[in-house]
Amino acid sequence: MRSDPEDYSALNRLAGLYLHRARERDDDSDLKRAEGTARASLAVIPAETNPGAIYALLQYEQAVHNFAAARDHAKLLIELDPGKSDPFLMLCDALLELGDYAAAEEAVGHAERASGNPAQPLLRRARLAVLRGNLPAARGHFAMALALIRSASAPSPEAVAWCQWQLGETFFAEGNYVAAERYYRDALASNPLDRATLAALARARAAQGDLAAAISGYETVVATAPHPEFTGRLGDLYMLAGRPRDAAAQYALVEKARAVAHDNRTLAVFYADHDLNAQEAYQRASKEYAARKDIYTADALAWTAYKSGKLPEARKAMAQALRLGTRDARLFYHAGRIANAAGEKAQAHAYLQRALTLNPHFDPLQAPLARQALAGAGADRAAP
Repeated sequence: MRSDPEDYSALNRLAGLYLHRARERDDDSDLKRAEGTARASLAVIPAETNPGAIYALLQYEQAVHNFAAARDHAKLLIELDPGKSDPFLMLCDALLELGDYAAAEEAVGHAERASGNPAQPLLRRARLAVLRGNLPAARGHFAMALALIRSASAPSPEAVAWCQWQLGETFFAEGNYVAAERYYRDALASNPLDRATLAALARARAAQGDLAAAISGYETVVATAPHPEFTGRLGDLYMLAGRPRDAAAQYALVEKARAVAHDNRTLAVFYADHDLNAQEAYQRASKEYAARKDIYTADALAWTAYKSGKLPEARKAMAQALRLGTRDARLFYHAGRIANAAGEKAQAHAYLQRALTLNPHFDPLQAPLARQALAGAGADRAAP
């Protein structure tokens, strides 16, 4: 680059290195460097003959949750080379985040018919199965993809670990914490520094009542990646352990994410879970939902609307969050609380019972509240 600042191929490689380091360090500054480098490459060679820069820019857009732009760039890549599977897979990823599930499935079909790694479409099939509540099918897809990845001449440890982590997630969703932990440990054996898996293992330990191990696990994650999702969970565990000052310190780290636009949903749900800044939480969730209408952003909007006293909007958004039949205890818990507030006691009882039957320890703070709400809904049902 120093000898030839207009070497677009080197610029694209540099953008890829920035993206890789951003993932390793959870560093937004490297994401901005990746964007700037990709755009510099496009200033030298236009998109029509520079797909490498478009790939890098698309990955940046996914990382900062600009999914509409990512979708559009994936479509451009498909126009440039419709015979490859990768652009269809990247289109699928963007469409999943935007909540356009039918189009995402269509993109997977195109990827399956194009040339490329056959494991990758299976991973998207698995994601769609999870969203549609078919966890056994999702496990089947993940297992097949894992076998294909392992059969490669030089299997990627990161790809192997990702599949193992996702298999663990399907078991955690059903409250099978022992099986989930087994897959998380397999994933860490494949990729020992993966933060998402370390956090998942800590969550599984918390679900099994091992608070000390859960805290230790999250402390390890937060030391290198103080993402609000991780710091918020560590703060909750500190509260349960009777360490309010330590919890307050972690919650303060969550607050630092207020200026980061792509953490809107995480921060909105954190506020709603902790009964903080109800109007700001609702505004953040509303802003996010305006840009992406996937089920989890609909859930965030429903939960924050409920906490800010906007019950009709909460009910409408919750219906959108449940529209695929996703089997997620947190969704059912939110639906139960909203139904209860609307006076639909039988429906509230059914949702809350479903949440706790599916995954009785889905969250260290919210699951006990779900049990309290279920007891109240049950009393209401029994009243004359």
